[in-house]
Amino acid sequence: MSNIVTVKSVNPNSNNTYQYVDDGEPKRGGVKDVYFSPDRTYVVALFREKLDFNQKERLRKITTDYLNQIKTREVGDYYLNEIFRWPTDVVELNGRIGVIVPIYSSKFFFKKGYAANELIKGGEKNGKWFATSKFRNKLFPLKLDNSELGDWLSYFQICVNIARGVKKMHQMGLAHSDLSYNNVLVDPVTKSASIIDLDGLVVHGVYPPEVVGTADFIAPEVLATKHLSKTDPNRKLPKRETDLYALAVLMYMYLLRRHPLKGGKVHDLDTEKDDLLSMGEKALFIEHPTDASNRPKLNQISKWDLPWGDVSKLPYTITGPYLKALFDQAFIDGLHNPALRPPADMWEQALLKTTDLMQPCANPACDEKWYVFDNTVSPKCPFCGTKHVGTLPVLDLYFEFKPTVWKPENHRLMVYHNQYLFQWHVNRNIIRNERLNAEDKIPVGYFTFHNQKWVLVNQKLNSLKDVTEGQEIPIGGMVELTDGKKILLSTEAGGRLVYISMANS
Repeated sequence: MSNIVTVKSVNPNSNNTYQYVDDGEPKRGGVKDVYFSPDRTYVVALFREKLDFNQKERLRKITTDYLNQIKTREVGDYYLNEIFRWPTDVVELNGRIGVIVPIYSSKFFFKKGYAANELIKGGEKNGKWFATSKFRNKLFPLKLDNSELGDWLSYFQICVNIARGVKKMHQMGLAHSDLSYNNVLVDPVTKSASIIDLDGLVVHGVYPPEVVGTADFIAPEVLATKHLSKTDPNRKLPKRETDLYALAVLMYMYLLRRHPLKGGKVHDLDTEKDDLLSMGEKALFIEHPTDASNRPKLNQISKWDLPWGDVSKLPYTITGPYLKALFDQAFIDGLHNPALRPPADMWEQALLKTTDLMQPCANPACDEKWYVFDNTVSPKCPFCGTKHVGTLPVLDLYFEFKPTVWKPENHRLMVYHNQYLFQWHVNRNIIRNERLNAEDKIPVGYFTFHNQKWVLVNQKLNSLKDVTEGQEIPIGGMVELTDGKKILLSTEAGGRLVYISMANS
């Protein structure tokens, strides 16, 4: 029989009380027992062990100072509703401390679950389901239903959301310390991600980490020194740089569905020692360009993990040039040198720039539906092999370095039928991030294939000009995209020029 239990906030400035339903069978996490409120709008998560003063003080700061810091800043609602499930209060019951956490959005629970049965229907969409390839393999008995999987483009937006969450924590001087696919909820259908388990946040030198992390996401320097005492100055503990390692692993796993360090190299016949070396002191990127010794061997890869497990079939270069550079930075330069790991905002911008290189696959049966243009004369989808048919306009963006001198921006926009043009393409002073206002999210033009010609239709731009032909393009007008043409998108400060080249012509 269920009891309704009332608990009271212990935060000094709060008189709030909360209720939860105790049916004798809480959801058991690693260190907490979790109970639902009667109206299921929040959970009460009670720690099983007694907390010391420092642990209680950390929780108080998280649910007051840090929560208010997000609430009172720009786009606070976006972070609290979309990106985080942030604890909102601390409670106590019979000497046990607990936290109040808003319930997860309904989109983070499986509508169908497995394709063959409904065993996990209603279960949480823990990120682990989507970070490996077996749950999407057609032959795997526990394959997820197609309606749960999204397409390849979905995972780029998921990664953007995770990067933004990590960026925000680091801006606040916080580190997650246990960032992994277990602590991220993912919904490929709505392209959403939410970071959870935020009651163990680390402030370097003030609130130390409670855990070293989750296997597969623990930074090599933490693993390599975990045998040392916590007071040993050579012992490396979770902090901002270890978050950045875990973030890079998440990016790699969501986009490539394999682990960046789990390859074919054997360091020790003792499996436990081998794991410790291959993920710690001797860690080596499986796609290292000059050291192939850790390439996954096909006879060691589970059949459920193909084709993603085969790095020769689907190499990390399919993610495009911007992300390839960051994977190199994270898993080659920064693997054993934490200071060189790319920060979260670099991941965010590289992901967004990469979505501008995306092409829809022409094969309606393609599982992934999208791919990154590979800058070849005859582009094709790496997932199903379907070749692009017809010409393909490539727009390289230029900015005015000084009057009449235009320099390339290292940013290009691939065109496809009914692709949109936005203000963040038109003007380099408008940054595509979470602070974009509603007006800047409205398309200002679109590209279409019309009468066997590629054209840009002007919807909102006041100073669009075909520089090559010397013609202004009024709102409602269109300009043809041809090889070598230059189009000025805006005469305002920060306005860009595009140079068009035609691929596959």
